[in-house]
Amino acid sequence: MASEVRFGPDLYRGTAQHYERFRLPYPDTMIADLSCRASPSGGGRLLDLACGTGQLAFSLRGAFAEVWALDAEPDMIDMVRAKAIAATAAHIRPITARAEDLQAGPGSFELIVIGNAFHRLRRALVAGRAYAWLKPGGCLALCWSTSPWAGHQDWQRALDTTLRTWQNALGTYGRVPPGWDQPRQQDPDHDVLSRAGFEPAGRHEFPAEHRWTIPELAGHIRSTSFLPAPVLADHATAFDADLTAELSRHAANDRLTETVRFAYELARKPASA
Repeated sequence: MASEVRFGPDLYRGTAQHYERFRLPYPDTMIADLSCRASPSGGGRLLDLACGTGQLAFSLRGAFAEVWALDAEPDMIDMVRAKAIAATAAHIRPITARAEDLQAGPGSFELIVIGNAFHRLRRALVAGRAYAWLKPGGCLALCWSTSPWAGHQDWQRALDTTLRTWQNALGTYGRVPPGWDQPRQQDPDHDVLSRAGFEPAGRHEFPAEHRWTIPELAGHIRSTSFLPAPVLADHATAFDADLTAELSRHAANDRLTETVRFAYELARKPASA
């Protein structure tokens, strides 16, 4: 079994504004499906681990009496706090902490969600603690979506090449550990959850078409851990010009279209546990 890859701290420092504006929200159909399958009582508690700016926490908040939104990046939690105030969502509790360090009692939550982040955590440790934190019959949902540079269209290949070129030029390849996905390939998430005691409850997919503008893609890239705004810094104007030059030849009506694959993998703590 491969050992877990450790990601450096503060990789998302300075990205919160771009993350909130340019990360695509999970589709309403996916949120509704997850809420239906998890069957919250309406009076329980939700935990959004490694929450970023709280996409899942805010989308699901109506089904819970209390929501804990936790992230290790203070900028992200500042954004969650500001959003909660703006939405008069006093039942959302922002917490700055690593997922591995959270202190919560047994049976504290009806649902735990992790969006695009489980691979960055110490999976076995977090899975075991999440199992203890859940009420019997409670669920853990691993949520994710595909990235625009990961597809096979010509514009996506051009985007991937451009990003690699700039990572090389700025020397940022070390920000994401080499072979970061190997542990998940050798020891898939569902196996990690199964060893922690969870029962599988299905993988559910919600593909959705999205039409990007090039400035939106530039903003999205600034929300990443490998080319965030603080890393681009004084090179930002040159990067934007290069990105525009490379992608404009593929754009139709100033748009670049892809089918984003949103999905979640649901696992349930046995009701008899």
